[in-house]
Amino acid sequence: MTRRSLRARSASEPAALTLARGAARAGLSRLHGLQALRCAVTLGLAVALARLAGALIETGECDGLALGVAGACLLAGAGLARAIEARSAALEAEVAVALVDAAEARLAAMPARAAADLPRGAVIAGLQRHPGALARLVVGHAAARRMMALGPVLTAGAVAVVSWQAALALLLATPVMIVFFALVGGMIRERAAAQEAALGRLATQLADRVRTLPTILSAHGLPREMAKLDRRLETYADGTMGVLAVAFLNAGVLDFFASLAIAILAVFLGLGHLGLAEVPGFAGLALWQSLLILLLAPEYFLPFRRYAELYHAKAEGEAAADALAWVFSEDAETVPERGPGLAAPGARGLVLPHAGPVADFDLPETGLVALTGPSGAGKSTLLRVLAGVELPLAGTVRLPDQGHPATWVSLDTPIPAGTLGVAIADGRPVPPEAAAAASLGLDDDPHWPGGLDAPVRAGAENLSGGQRVRVAVARLLLRPGPAFCDEPTAKLDPANAARVRRALAAAARTRLVVVATHDPALAAMADRRIALGAPISERQAA
Repeated sequence: MTRRSLRARSASEPAALTLARGAARAGLSRLHGLQALRCAVTLGLAVALARLAGALIETGECDGLALGVAGACLLAGAGLARAIEARSAALEAEVAVALVDAAEARLAAMPARAAADLPRGAVIAGLQRHPGALARLVVGHAAARRMMALGPVLTAGAVAVVSWQAALALLLATPVMIVFFALVGGMIRERAAAQEAALGRLATQLADRVRTLPTILSAHGLPREMAKLDRRLETYADGTMGVLAVAFLNAGVLDFFASLAIAILAVFLGLGHLGLAEVPGFAGLALWQSLLILLLAPEYFLPFRRYAELYHAKAEGEAAADALAWVFSEDAETVPERGPGLAAPGARGLVLPHAGPVADFDLPETGLVALTGPSGAGKSTLLRVLAGVELPLAGTVRLPDQGHPATWVSLDTPIPAGTLGVAIADGRPVPPEAAAAASLGLDDDPHWPGGLDAPVRAGAENLSGGQRVRVAVARLLLRPGPAFCDEPTAKLDPANAARVRRALAAAARTRLVVVATHDPALAAMADRRIALGAPISERQAA
């Protein structure tokens, strides 16, 4: 590869992948040498075994030279196999450690604010899983790809010495495998990307729940949060099984074609030895030559099968390289999903899980922003991405710098046991709970009498979804930071829905309030609407 092509590839591939390739380059050359030597030893073993078996069958005598060569090749092959496995494992560990060290150094060099803005899921997965996936790509997969090019050529050359027609029959099976690799490649890449996104969301959610564990325990919300984590785990497990299913299908199809090709060779060779057919290249061969062809035919297909087994490693490694862009790219300051690299608050180049790309948009310092669109368009997903609860597949987000933590409002907002006043205050010293409760009709709710002294049972089991949302909105009124509200009027009667709309509009006068909603009345009150589920050109005009 020329220096120009190396520069072109480095410019087009993710920086993390370039770093991993550089860390593996020297060790990979030695690994390729060991693999080529093992291939040569395997060919020598096949020749020795064929001569040995042919002599035993035809003359009943043992060929001492062939036996000695076979024994030596067996010992050499075993030693080389052990050396290759050990070297491959050690090199993967070296590459993974180099990536982790580089990531830690980059994090240490980041400004504290930029590091704090990084999504927790990306950091956790980036330091624990992604380096290993990249190491498997640049070591295990790269070695398998090199042997897929070298091994069959050497094997076919050895077969051609005996019968070029048999070698040609093996070579004709190769295009079928290459076509199949191309067909399944896109499918595996898509599933691997979804798997990595699911891991990032799981890591983000787990880190957030660990951080807020005292609040969850005090609200008796542990079973509910465990159920959410279980759903995330199931999604990640389904993604993993999807990748493996395609990989196993790929290996199965390759085994089918390999078995078919070997069976055809065996039939032609058998017909030639029985004198039932004069197939050029298969008739008139000595027994040891036919045995050699049958011994080498599986070796011809073995590198393809090994490559198929590691094909999912390629997809996972490429997805990991893209996911590590937040720390390894030259302009990493602009890559984090919640980093400060954008010129103005807003989102650029967002790609949502299961919902696709979102048109770029700005976010105001204050005001009500409504995310609208049909069910399944990605409103709640975009809201979680903006709030930092979930990771996008790609893109960047910057929120207005308001210097206060955000408030999340949804039907499953954790509410501690105690009284209404305690639930609204949420640990804050002497806030004006009464005014917040009154503005949302909580002080005289006929279904929840008692005003601020109304009891809240463990897990807020005596609250309806609508009451839970109104408590969350009341908290929002007492907090100065931005707010993210998921369907805040969905479970409310008209009167209470109107109260929540007025409360959100009042809060939006002093901070950013983003709502995901199907409520046309609430959307109509918004200062800005971001419509999902429409072509990007239409969304940009909205």
